[in-house]
Amino acid sequence: MPVILPVKGVSPAWGEACFIAPNATIVGDVQMGDQCTVWFNAVIRGDVHQIRIGNKTNIQDGAVIHCTYQKAPTTIGNNVSIGHNALVHGCTVEDNVLIGMGSIVMDNAVVQKHCIIAAGAVVLENTICESGHIYAGVPAKKVKALAPEQIAAMAKTADNYVLYASWFQEGEDAV
Repeated sequence: MPVILPVKGVSPAWGEACFIAPNATIVGDVQMGDQCTVWFNAVIRGDVHQIRIGNKTNIQDGAVIHCTYQKAPTTIGNNVSIGHNALVHGCTVEDNVLIGMGSIVMDNAVVQKHCIIAAGAVVLENTICESGHIYAGVPAKKVKALAPEQIAAMAKTADNYVLYASWFQEGEDAV
């Protein structure tokens, strides 16, 4: 069973057709939309501030979503893919974004819609990642503009994770 706990009387909530892996952890002031997936060993900790996640967002294996006490909530939009072992902390991630494996997005950063944060990149505090670009490196820098087919592929990734979740739910209702 996933670890789903209230913090100071506030319990996590999610919409319809979500998949939460048996060893995922979701605590506190966390709200997720419909068709979200939270994969194995992922942690979403809304203990010190709120976390808001849109529809059809996938939080892949080992990812950590957190925030900063009384300073920086975390807001994640629709159709977002957060890669394996990524850390998303006290920032805003807009719609149709891919956060690559092992990357870090820090407090008060804004990743605008249609962005890719490359695997292993570190988006420093207060950075604004402009819509339609790839950011890579430590610290993350704008590398190049995305082609329209790359933007379309990000939406397909979000759809794929809804499909993958269905493989675990055959014969069962979604969480």
